[in-house]
Amino acid sequence: MNRREFLGAAAIGAGAAAAGCVGGTPAAGDSTASSDLPEAIRALTPMTDGIVPIADDERRARIEKAQKLMAEQKIDAIFMEGTASSFYFANMRWGQSERTFGVVIPARGELAYVCPQFEEDRARELITFGDEVRTWEEHESPFALIAGIVQDRGVQHHRIGMEERVRFFIADGVRKAAAGFEVVDATPVTAGCRIYKSKAEIALMQRANDATIAAYQAAFTTMREGMTQGELSANIAAAFRALGFDGGASVQVGEWSALPHGSITPQKITEGGIVMVDGGTGCEGYRSDITRTTVFGTPTPRQIEVWNKELEAQNAAFAAMTLGEPCESVDAAARAVIVAAGFGPDYKVPGLPHRTGHGIGLEGHEWTNFTRGNMTPMAPGMCFSDEPMIAIPGEFGIRLEDCVYFDEEGAHFFTKQSVAIDQPFG
Repeated sequence: MNRREFLGAAAIGAGAAAAGCVGGTPAAGDSTASSDLPEAIRALTPMTDGIVPIADDERRARIEKAQKLMAEQKIDAIFMEGTASSFYFANMRWGQSERTFGVVIPARGELAYVCPQFEEDRARELITFGDEVRTWEEHESPFALIAGIVQDRGVQHHRIGMEERVRFFIADGVRKAAAGFEVVDATPVTAGCRIYKSKAEIALMQRANDATIAAYQAAFTTMREGMTQGELSANIAAAFRALGFDGGASVQVGEWSALPHGSITPQKITEGGIVMVDGGTGCEGYRSDITRTTVFGTPTPRQIEVWNKELEAQNAAFAAMTLGEPCESVDAAARAVIVAAGFGPDYKVPGLPHRTGHGIGLEGHEWTNFTRGNMTPMAPGMCFSDEPMIAIPGEFGIRLEDCVYFDEEGAHFFTKQSVAIDQPFG
Protein backbone atom coordinates (compact mmCIF):
# COMPACT_ATOMS: atom_id res chain seq x y z
CA MET A 1 0.00 0.00 0.00
CA ASN A 2 1.44 3.38 -0.96
CA ARG A 3 1.40 6.40 1.34
CA ARG A 4 -1.47 8.17 -0.41
CA GLU A 5 -3.62 5.07 -0.32
CA PHE A 6 -2.84 4.63 3.38
CA LEU A 7 -3.92 8.19 4.08
CA GLY A 8 -7.15 7.61 2.21
CA ALA A 9 -7.83 4.44 4.15
CA ALA A 10 -7.09 6.20 7.41
CA ALA A 11 -9.45 8.99 6.45
CA ILE A 12 -12.35 6.57 6.19
CA GLY A 13 -11.28 4.49 9.17
CA ALA A 14 -10.71 1.43 7.02
CA GLY A 15 -7.01 0.91 7.62
CA ALA A 16 -5.19 -1.36 5.23
CA ALA A 17 -8.43 -3.02 4.11
CA ALA A 18 -8.94 -0.29 1.53
CA ALA A 19 -6.36 -1.94 -0.67
CA GLY A 20 -6.12 -5.45 0.72
CA CYS A 21 -2.34 -5.54 0.91
CA VAL A 22 -0.98 -5.19 4.41
CA GLY A 23 2.70 -5.51 3.57
CA GLY A 24 5.68 -6.09 5.82
CA THR A 25 6.08 -8.78 8.44
CA PRO A 26 3.88 -9.58 11.41
CA ALA A 27 4.35 -7.08 14.20
CA ALA A 28 4.94 -8.01 17.82
CA GLY A 29 1.64 -9.02 19.32
CA ASP A 30 0.07 -9.66 15.91
CA SER A 31 -2.00 -12.83 15.91
CA THR A 32 -0.02 -14.11 12.92
CA ALA A 33 3.07 -14.18 15.15
CA SER A 34 1.34 -16.25 17.83
CA SER A 35 2.77 -19.63 18.70
CA ASP A 36 -0.83 -20.77 19.04
CA LEU A 37 -1.25 -20.82 15.29
CA PRO A 38 -0.84 -24.08 13.37
CA GLU A 39 2.63 -24.73 12.02
CA ALA A 40 1.47 -24.49 8.40
CA ILE A 41 0.39 -20.90 8.99
CA ARG A 42 3.40 -19.92 11.11
CA ALA A 43 5.60 -21.15 8.27
CA LEU A 44 4.14 -18.68 5.78
CA THR A 45 6.15 -15.62 4.77
CA PRO A 46 4.93 -12.36 3.19
CA MET A 47 4.18 -12.33 -0.54
CA THR A 48 4.23 -8.53 -0.88
CA ASP A 49 7.64 -7.97 -2.46
CA GLY A 50 7.60 -6.49 -5.94
CA ILE A 51 4.03 -5.20 -5.89
CA VAL A 52 3.79 -2.25 -8.29
CA PRO A 53 0.91 0.19 -7.67
CA ILE A 54 -0.99 1.72 -10.57
CA ALA A 55 1.07 4.62 -11.93
CA ASP A 56 -0.24 8.17 -12.16
CA ASP A 57 0.24 8.10 -15.94
CA GLU A 58 -2.13 5.15 -16.20
CA ARG A 59 -4.74 7.02 -14.21
CA ARG A 60 -4.33 10.07 -16.46
CA ALA A 61 -4.98 7.81 -19.44
CA ARG A 62 -8.13 6.53 -17.72
CA ILE A 63 -9.39 10.08 -17.23
CA GLU A 64 -8.71 10.86 -20.89
CA LYS A 65 -10.60 7.76 -21.98
CA ALA A 66 -13.51 8.69 -19.71
CA GLN A 67 -13.63 12.14 -21.29
CA LYS A 68 -13.73 10.62 -24.78
CA LEU A 69 -16.57 8.33 -23.72
CA MET A 70 -18.43 11.31 -22.25
CA ALA A 71 -18.22 13.04 -25.59
CA GLU A 72 -19.60 9.93 -27.30
CA GLN A 73 -22.40 9.61 -24.75
CA LYS A 74 -23.19 13.35 -24.90
CA ILE A 75 -22.48 13.84 -21.19
CA ASP A 76 -20.96 17.07 -19.88
CA ALA A 77 -19.49 15.57 -16.72
CA ILE A 78 -19.73 12.62 -14.35
CA PHE A 79 -19.91 12.69 -10.57
CA MET A 80 -18.82 9.94 -8.21
CA GLU A 81 -18.51 9.51 -4.48
CA GLY A 82 -15.25 8.33 -2.93
CA THR A 83 -15.80 4.66 -3.75
CA ALA A 84 -14.08 2.27 -6.18
CA SER A 85 -14.53 4.43 -9.28
CA SER A 86 -13.05 7.45 -7.50
CA PHE A 87 -10.05 5.31 -6.57
CA TYR A 88 -9.82 4.02 -10.14
CA PHE A 89 -9.71 7.45 -11.74
CA ALA A 90 -8.46 9.82 -9.04
CA ASN A 91 -6.55 7.54 -6.63
CA MET A 92 -8.82 8.64 -3.80
CA ARG A 93 -11.11 6.78 -1.41
CA TRP A 94 -13.49 8.41 1.03
CA GLY A 95 -16.21 6.95 3.19
CA GLN A 96 -19.88 7.51 2.44
CA SER A 97 -21.80 9.42 5.09
CA GLU A 98 -24.68 11.87 5.20
CA ARG A 99 -22.22 14.59 4.14
CA THR A 100 -21.61 14.73 0.40
CA PHE A 101 -18.04 14.25 -0.73
CA GLY A 102 -17.06 13.43 -4.28
CA VAL A 103 -15.25 14.25 -7.48
CA VAL A 104 -16.46 15.69 -10.78
CA ILE A 105 -14.72 14.57 -13.96
CA PRO A 106 -15.77 16.96 -16.73
CA ALA A 107 -15.77 16.11 -20.41
CA ARG A 108 -13.30 18.97 -20.77
CA GLY A 109 -10.94 20.42 -18.21
CA GLU A 110 -9.56 19.42 -14.82
CA LEU A 111 -11.16 17.37 -12.08
CA ALA A 112 -12.73 19.17 -9.14
CA TYR A 113 -13.76 17.97 -5.69
CA VAL A 114 -16.74 18.80 -3.48
CA CYS A 115 -16.11 18.52 0.22
CA PRO A 116 -17.43 19.71 3.61
CA GLN A 117 -15.51 22.84 4.62
CA PHE A 118 -14.10 21.29 7.78
CA GLU A 119 -12.72 18.34 5.76
CA GLU A 120 -10.83 20.41 3.17
CA ASP A 121 -7.36 19.99 4.65
CA ARG A 122 -7.77 16.25 4.86
CA ALA A 123 -9.14 16.09 1.32
CA ARG A 124 -6.22 18.09 -0.06
CA GLU A 125 -3.79 15.59 1.46
CA LEU A 126 -5.30 12.93 -0.80
CA ILE A 127 -5.54 14.80 -4.09
CA THR A 128 -3.40 13.54 -6.95
CA PHE A 129 -5.26 14.91 -9.97
CA GLY A 130 -6.55 18.47 -10.17
CA ASP A 131 -6.27 20.97 -7.36
CA GLU A 132 -9.72 22.54 -7.10
CA VAL A 133 -11.77 21.81 -3.98
CA ARG A 134 -15.14 23.51 -3.56
CA THR A 135 -16.38 23.39 -0.02
CA TRP A 136 -19.73 23.79 1.66
CA GLU A 137 -20.68 24.70 5.19
CA GLU A 138 -23.19 22.62 7.10
CA HIS A 139 -26.14 24.82 6.15
CA GLU A 140 -25.19 25.05 2.46
CA SER A 141 -25.92 22.84 -0.56
CA PRO A 142 -23.19 20.59 -1.95
CA PHE A 143 -25.46 19.86 -4.90
CA ALA A 144 -25.28 23.43 -6.13
CA LEU A 145 -21.48 23.17 -6.00
CA ILE A 146 -21.54 20.05 -8.18
CA ALA A 147 -23.81 21.76 -10.69
CA GLY A 148 -21.59 24.84 -10.62
CA ILE A 149 -18.45 22.85 -11.48
CA VAL A 150 -20.20 21.32 -14.48
CA GLN A 151 -21.37 24.71 -15.69
CA ASP A 152 -17.96 26.30 -15.21
CA ARG A 153 -16.21 23.57 -17.22
CA GLY A 154 -18.46 24.25 -20.21
CA VAL A 155 -21.85 22.87 -21.18
CA GLN A 156 -22.78 21.26 -24.48
CA HIS A 157 -25.41 18.63 -23.78
CA HIS A 158 -26.95 19.61 -20.42
CA ARG A 159 -26.45 16.07 -19.10
CA ILE A 160 -24.71 15.07 -15.87
CA GLY A 161 -23.77 11.43 -15.33
CA MET A 162 -23.99 9.74 -11.95
CA GLU A 163 -21.74 6.80 -11.17
CA GLU A 164 -23.77 3.79 -10.08
CA ARG A 165 -22.68 3.93 -6.42
CA VAL A 166 -23.86 7.52 -5.98
CA ARG A 167 -26.76 7.52 -3.54
CA PHE A 168 -30.19 8.72 -4.54
CA PHE A 169 -30.29 11.77 -2.27
CA ILE A 170 -27.19 13.15 -3.99
CA ALA A 171 -28.35 12.42 -7.53
CA ASP A 172 -31.76 13.87 -6.76
CA GLY A 173 -30.19 16.89 -5.08
CA VAL A 174 -28.09 17.61 -8.16
CA ARG A 175 -31.13 17.19 -10.39
CA LYS A 176 -32.99 19.83 -8.39
CA ALA A 177 -29.99 22.18 -8.20
CA ALA A 178 -29.06 21.94 -11.89
CA ALA A 179 -32.03 23.51 -13.62
CA GLY A 180 -32.20 22.56 -17.27
CA PHE A 181 -29.89 19.55 -16.86
CA GLU A 182 -30.74 15.88 -17.18
CA VAL A 183 -29.19 13.51 -14.65
CA VAL A 184 -28.23 10.26 -16.40
CA ASP A 185 -26.47 6.97 -15.76
CA ALA A 186 -22.66 7.24 -16.01
CA THR A 187 -22.13 3.49 -16.31
CA PRO A 188 -21.32 3.61 -20.05
CA VAL A 189 -18.39 5.81 -19.07
CA THR A 190 -17.21 4.20 -15.83
CA ALA A 191 -17.75 0.60 -16.89
CA GLY A 192 -16.52 1.52 -20.34
CA CYS A 193 -13.16 2.12 -18.71
CA ARG A 194 -13.05 -0.22 -15.73
CA ILE A 195 -14.22 -3.38 -17.48
CA TYR A 196 -11.02 -3.52 -19.59
CA LYS A 197 -8.02 -4.15 -17.34
CA SER A 198 -4.48 -3.15 -18.19
CA LYS A 199 -1.46 -5.41 -17.76
CA ALA A 200 -0.68 -3.56 -14.53
CA GLU A 201 -4.14 -4.28 -13.15
CA ILE A 202 -3.95 -7.93 -14.16
CA ALA A 203 -0.57 -8.24 -12.44
CA LEU A 204 -2.10 -6.99 -9.18
CA MET A 205 -5.00 -9.40 -9.54
CA GLN A 206 -2.52 -12.20 -10.18
CA ARG A 207 -0.79 -11.46 -6.88
CA ALA A 208 -4.11 -11.42 -5.05
CA ASN A 209 -4.99 -14.80 -6.56
CA ASP A 210 -1.58 -16.28 -5.74
CA ALA A 211 -1.92 -15.14 -2.13
CA THR A 212 -5.40 -16.62 -1.89
CA ILE A 213 -4.27 -20.04 -3.05
CA ALA A 214 -1.32 -19.94 -0.62
CA ALA A 215 -3.62 -19.01 2.27
CA TYR A 216 -6.11 -21.75 1.42
CA GLN A 217 -3.42 -24.39 1.04
CA ALA A 218 -2.00 -23.64 4.47
CA ALA A 219 -5.39 -23.42 6.18
CA PHE A 220 -6.74 -26.60 4.60
CA THR A 221 -4.02 -28.59 6.35
CA THR A 222 -5.48 -27.49 9.70
CA MET A 223 -8.88 -29.12 9.18
CA ARG A 224 -9.85 -31.64 11.83
CA GLU A 225 -12.89 -33.58 12.99
CA GLY A 226 -15.21 -31.32 14.97
CA MET A 227 -13.60 -28.06 13.79
CA THR A 228 -16.18 -25.30 13.51
CA GLN A 229 -16.61 -23.27 10.37
CA GLY A 230 -15.50 -20.23 12.36
CA GLU A 231 -12.23 -21.87 13.35
CA LEU A 232 -11.34 -22.74 9.77
CA SER A 233 -12.35 -19.26 8.59
CA ALA A 234 -10.13 -17.75 11.31
CA ASN A 235 -7.19 -19.87 10.17
CA ILE A 236 -7.68 -18.66 6.61
CA ALA A 237 -7.69 -15.04 7.78
CA ALA A 238 -4.55 -15.67 9.84
CA ALA A 239 -2.87 -17.22 6.81
CA PHE A 240 -3.66 -14.13 4.76
CA ARG A 241 -2.15 -11.91 7.44
CA ALA A 242 0.99 -14.03 7.54
CA LEU A 243 1.27 -13.56 3.78
CA GLY A 244 0.93 -9.78 4.18
CA PHE A 245 -2.69 -9.38 3.07
CA ASP A 246 -6.10 -8.65 4.53
CA GLY A 247 -8.36 -11.43 3.34
CA GLY A 248 -10.85 -14.01 4.42
CA ALA A 249 -13.31 -16.66 3.34
CA SER A 250 -16.65 -18.11 4.28
CA VAL A 251 -16.81 -21.79 5.16
CA GLN A 252 -19.85 -23.99 4.58
CA VAL A 253 -20.02 -27.62 5.61
CA GLY A 254 -22.14 -30.60 4.61
CA GLU A 255 -25.70 -29.84 3.59
CA TRP A 256 -25.16 -26.11 4.07
CA SER A 257 -22.75 -26.11 1.12
CA ALA A 258 -25.85 -26.41 -1.09
CA LEU A 259 -26.71 -22.79 -0.31
CA PRO A 260 -24.72 -20.65 -2.79
CA HIS A 261 -23.80 -18.06 -0.16
CA GLY A 262 -24.06 -20.36 2.80
CA SER A 263 -25.92 -20.25 6.08
CA ILE A 264 -25.45 -18.67 9.49
CA THR A 265 -26.27 -22.04 11.05
CA PRO A 266 -23.35 -23.20 13.24
CA GLN A 267 -21.53 -26.02 11.49
CA LYS A 268 -18.73 -28.47 12.25
CA ILE A 269 -16.47 -30.46 9.99
CA THR A 270 -17.21 -34.17 10.12
CA GLU A 271 -15.68 -37.25 8.55
CA GLY A 272 -16.86 -37.62 4.96
CA GLY A 273 -18.45 -34.18 4.90
CA ILE A 274 -18.21 -31.62 2.11
CA VAL A 275 -16.27 -28.45 2.94
CA MET A 276 -16.73 -25.39 0.70
CA VAL A 277 -14.49 -22.33 1.11
CA ASP A 278 -15.21 -19.10 -0.80
CA GLY A 279 -13.28 -15.86 -0.44
CA GLY A 280 -10.22 -13.88 -1.39
CA THR A 281 -8.18 -10.76 -0.83
CA GLY A 282 -7.04 -7.61 -2.59
CA CYS A 283 -3.76 -6.20 -3.81
CA GLU A 284 -3.69 -2.42 -4.23
CA GLY A 285 -7.46 -2.76 -4.26
CA TYR A 286 -7.65 -5.44 -6.98
CA ARG A 287 -9.60 -8.49 -5.89
CA SER A 288 -9.41 -12.25 -6.04
CA ASP A 289 -12.39 -14.59 -5.65
CA ILE A 290 -11.74 -18.31 -5.34
CA THR A 291 -13.90 -21.24 -4.21
CA ARG A 292 -12.57 -24.66 -3.34
CA THR A 293 -14.79 -27.60 -2.49
CA THR A 294 -13.34 -30.74 -0.97
CA VAL A 295 -14.28 -33.47 1.46
CA PHE A 296 -12.83 -34.12 4.89
CA GLY A 297 -11.85 -37.76 4.90
CA THR A 298 -12.96 -40.27 2.31
CA PRO A 299 -15.46 -39.10 -0.32
CA THR A 300 -18.44 -41.17 -1.34
CA PRO A 301 -19.01 -42.27 -4.95
CA ARG A 302 -21.92 -39.81 -5.10
CA GLN A 303 -19.74 -36.90 -3.98
CA ILE A 304 -17.05 -37.81 -6.49
CA GLU A 305 -19.56 -38.10 -9.34
CA VAL A 306 -21.11 -34.71 -8.69
CA TRP A 307 -17.71 -33.07 -8.08
CA ASN A 308 -16.41 -34.39 -11.40
CA LYS A 309 -19.50 -33.11 -13.19
CA GLU A 310 -18.93 -29.68 -11.68
CA LEU A 311 -15.34 -29.66 -12.95
CA GLU A 312 -16.64 -30.65 -16.39
CA ALA A 313 -19.03 -27.69 -16.29
CA GLN A 314 -16.25 -25.31 -15.25
CA ASN A 315 -14.10 -26.61 -18.11
CA ALA A 316 -16.97 -26.22 -20.58
CA ALA A 317 -17.42 -22.62 -19.49
CA PHE A 318 -13.73 -21.91 -20.00
CA ALA A 319 -13.73 -23.58 -23.42
CA ALA A 320 -16.57 -21.22 -24.46
CA MET A 321 -14.56 -18.12 -23.56
CA THR A 322 -13.81 -16.98 -27.08
CA LEU A 323 -12.86 -13.45 -28.05
CA GLY A 324 -15.72 -11.72 -29.85
CA GLU A 325 -18.36 -14.18 -28.71
CA PRO A 326 -21.20 -13.02 -26.41
CA CYS A 327 -20.86 -13.52 -22.67
CA GLU A 328 -24.09 -15.52 -22.58
CA SER A 329 -22.40 -18.37 -24.46
CA VAL A 330 -20.27 -19.16 -21.40
CA ASP A 331 -23.29 -19.60 -19.15
CA ALA A 332 -24.98 -21.72 -21.80
CA ALA A 333 -21.98 -24.04 -22.08
CA ALA A 334 -21.72 -24.71 -18.36
CA ARG A 335 -25.47 -25.08 -17.91
CA ALA A 336 -25.68 -27.57 -20.78
CA VAL A 337 -23.29 -29.93 -18.99
CA ILE A 338 -25.24 -29.71 -15.74
CA VAL A 339 -28.64 -30.20 -17.40
CA ALA A 340 -27.35 -33.16 -19.42
CA ALA A 341 -26.42 -34.78 -16.10
CA GLY A 342 -30.05 -34.64 -15.03
CA PHE A 343 -30.04 -31.43 -13.01
CA GLY A 344 -32.05 -28.28 -13.54
CA PRO A 345 -33.13 -27.17 -16.06
CA ASP A 346 -32.48 -23.43 -15.98
CA TYR A 347 -32.02 -22.20 -12.40
CA LYS A 348 -33.95 -25.02 -10.77
CA VAL A 349 -32.31 -27.05 -8.04
CA PRO A 350 -30.90 -29.58 -7.84
CA GLY A 351 -28.82 -27.77 -10.42
CA LEU A 352 -27.10 -24.45 -11.12
CA PRO A 353 -29.09 -21.74 -9.30
CA HIS A 354 -27.04 -18.70 -10.36
CA ARG A 355 -25.02 -17.21 -13.23
CA THR A 356 -21.82 -18.94 -14.29
CA GLY A 357 -19.59 -15.96 -13.54
CA HIS A 358 -19.23 -12.27 -12.81
CA GLY A 359 -16.81 -9.52 -13.66
CA ILE A 360 -14.09 -8.76 -11.14
CA GLY A 361 -11.52 -6.03 -10.59
CA LEU A 362 -11.50 -3.32 -7.95
CA GLU A 363 -14.72 -4.87 -6.70
CA GLY A 364 -15.31 -8.54 -6.16
CA HIS A 365 -18.42 -8.34 -8.32
CA GLU A 366 -18.48 -5.83 -11.15
CA TRP A 367 -19.35 -5.59 -14.84
CA THR A 368 -20.13 -7.75 -16.75
CA ASN A 369 -21.66 -11.21 -16.19
CA PHE A 370 -21.71 -14.63 -17.76
CA THR A 371 -25.47 -14.82 -17.84
CA ARG A 372 -28.20 -15.57 -20.34
CA GLY A 373 -29.07 -12.62 -22.54
CA ASN A 374 -25.79 -10.78 -22.07
CA MET A 375 -24.63 -10.14 -25.61
CA THR A 376 -21.52 -8.19 -24.58
CA PRO A 377 -18.64 -9.60 -26.64
CA MET A 378 -15.69 -10.99 -24.74
CA ALA A 379 -12.61 -8.83 -25.30
CA PRO A 380 -9.01 -8.37 -24.17
CA GLY A 381 -8.74 -6.91 -20.69
CA MET A 382 -11.94 -8.43 -19.33
CA CYS A 383 -11.74 -10.45 -16.11
CA PHE A 384 -14.36 -12.86 -14.79
CA SER A 385 -15.00 -15.62 -12.31
CA ASP A 386 -15.69 -19.08 -13.73
CA GLU A 387 -17.96 -20.64 -11.12
CA PRO A 388 -20.85 -22.85 -12.13
CA MET A 389 -22.33 -24.79 -9.22
CA ILE A 390 -24.29 -27.93 -8.60
CA ALA A 391 -26.52 -27.37 -5.58
CA ILE A 392 -28.44 -30.32 -4.15
CA PRO A 393 -30.61 -29.00 -1.29
CA GLY A 394 -30.54 -31.13 1.84
CA GLU A 395 -27.51 -33.06 0.61
CA PHE A 396 -24.53 -30.89 -0.45
CA GLY A 397 -23.29 -28.42 -3.04
CA ILE A 398 -20.19 -28.34 -5.21
CA ARG A 399 -18.74 -25.11 -6.55
CA LEU A 400 -15.33 -24.64 -8.15
CA GLU A 401 -14.35 -21.04 -8.77
CA ASP A 402 -11.27 -19.70 -10.49
CA CYS A 403 -10.97 -16.31 -12.12
CA VAL A 404 -9.85 -15.66 -15.68
CA TYR A 405 -8.47 -12.77 -17.68
CA PHE A 406 -8.51 -12.12 -21.41
CA ASP A 407 -5.66 -10.86 -23.52
CA GLU A 408 -5.21 -10.73 -27.30
CA GLU A 409 -4.72 -14.50 -27.36
CA GLY A 410 -7.86 -15.37 -25.42
CA ALA A 411 -8.76 -16.46 -21.89
CA HIS A 412 -6.33 -17.52 -19.18
CA PHE A 413 -6.87 -18.77 -15.63
CA PHE A 414 -5.20 -16.81 -12.84
CA THR A 415 -4.95 -20.03 -10.84
CA LYS A 416 -4.60 -23.73 -11.44
CA GLN A 417 -7.93 -25.53 -11.25
CA SER A 418 -8.71 -28.20 -8.69
CA VAL A 419 -7.65 -31.67 -9.78
CA ALA A 420 -10.03 -33.90 -7.85
CA ILE A 421 -12.35 -33.80 -4.85
CA ASP A 422 -9.43 -34.79 -2.62
CA GLN A 423 -6.93 -32.62 -4.53
CA PRO A 424 -8.36 -29.09 -4.36
CA PHE A 425 -5.15 -27.45 -5.58
CA GLY A 426 -3.62 -27.94 -9.00
